[in-house]
Amino acid sequence: MSFLTNRNIPQSDPPPDVLPTMYDLPSEDPEEPGLPDEFHDLQPQLLSRTLHLTQYTRDNYFTGTDLNVYYDVEHVLWHKRPDWFLVVDVPREYDGCRGKDLRLSYVVWQEGRSPDVVVEFLSPGTEKEDLGRFYDDSWRIPPEDEMPVESTEPQSSNKPPGKFEVYERRLKVRHYIVHSRYDQRLRYFRLDNERYREQPVNSDNPRIWLDDLKIGLGIWTGTFDGLTRQWLRWCDRDGNWFFTDTEQAQSQAMQAQSQVIQVQSQVIQAARNLLATGMPFEQVVQILSLSEAQIEVLQSEERESD
Repeated sequence: MSFLTNRNIPQSDPPPDVLPTMYDLPSEDPEEPGLPDEFHDLQPQLLSRTLHLTQYTRDNYFTGTDLNVYYDVEHVLWHKRPDWFLVVDVPREYDGCRGKDLRLSYVVWQEGRSPDVVVEFLSPGTEKEDLGRFYDDSWRIPPEDEMPVESTEPQSSNKPPGKFEVYERRLKVRHYIVHSRYDQRLRYFRLDNERYREQPVNSDNPRIWLDDLKIGLGIWTGTFDGLTRQWLRWCDRDGNWFFTDTEQAQSQAMQAQSQVIQVQSQVIQAARNLLATGMPFEQVVQILSLSEAQIEVLQSEERESD
């Protein structure tokens, strides 16, 4: 039996009952390189909350943050742990032998698809693994000796390959994005003929466009969760930033309030017009069903005119 995926992931065609499920595989690896910090917690939240895919409903894609991605049926414990990733055309919830559940990890041979987008945030000591053959000394983040750097030399068959190689050759992630919050640099690698080719990014206005997903990503300066700084954020083709759910609710509330104020203003003006014809004040109040606040405004205007 073969396991169909959209990325031609190496397989050995074992019987399906010997392959572990999401519940059998560890969801955490304390030996994983990297320096978890508040940015690595908040930035993925902003990416997920501003993601707006016109081609997919919310129950037809999954976003993962710091979640194990298992990719090789010959080495079932081999995994990578992207800072943030997106998979389209999969259900938002895991649907397995125990029914629907929230994912503990992302197991490619069960899900049938590799991630479509991976975003990595550079940490001291992980730059070489994140950038692979595209790494150079200008991307070194001091202090250099704070974390061990995984070798980028060819791996033996019993040692997991590096992150860049897994995304490019094993998972075949279409869009791989690397961001450095230290100097706000953004690098974009697009899969072309099974190899990553770096795409140009304007350094003055860092922004990229993922044409197949009809969504853009750029660096936005603003306040999220009470912190004002530069963040990665999704946008449309014209560079208009997508709202979070909270911002959308606030915007709708402001629009509703603006409409109420506009209607109130129109009612007050109508009352002024009627009073100008000589109609008695009490009759104007009755005809227009004026509120106490509106009556007070008109009475105040009458006192000022006397």
